Amino acid sequence: MAQDRPADMPVERQRLDKWLFFTRLQKSRSIAQKTIEQGLVMVNEARVVQSSTMVKPGDIVTLSLDRRDLVLKVIAGGTRRGPFEEARLLYEDLTPPPDPERRLSAYDLATRERGAGRPTKKERRAIEGLKPWLDED
Repeated sequence: MAQDRPADMPVERQRLDKWLFFTRLQKSRSIAQKTIEQGLVMVNEARVVQSSTMVKPGDIVTLSLDRRDLVLKVIAGGTRRGPFEEARLLYEDLTPPPDPERRLSAYDLATRERGAGRPTKKERRAIEGLKPWLDED
């Protein structure tokens, strides 16, 4: 039956991994599948671990990324991975604005984890900006 559908007609239900890929929230379906299997995705406040979970318009998808959590309302299923403008029409962003008190300080931004390698030129300048006594030679 899905083969008879015109290309411009929206999809009613869609696999979660395909939807994340079509919305350009994940770079590939395999990355989307790994994200789901790690338990970083919730659909309607229920943790999902199967990438074959179906989403439909009206569902609320919560995605935990590295530095932020996204809360999205599914508007439609996708038919292809198109440009950002087209992908943006598949969801409504319900993510609350970031809390200004939880922003990282300049020191936190300039410090690196042990073993993370050499700092970039930009990071080195930020570190030197925090230590003005280094220039007093």
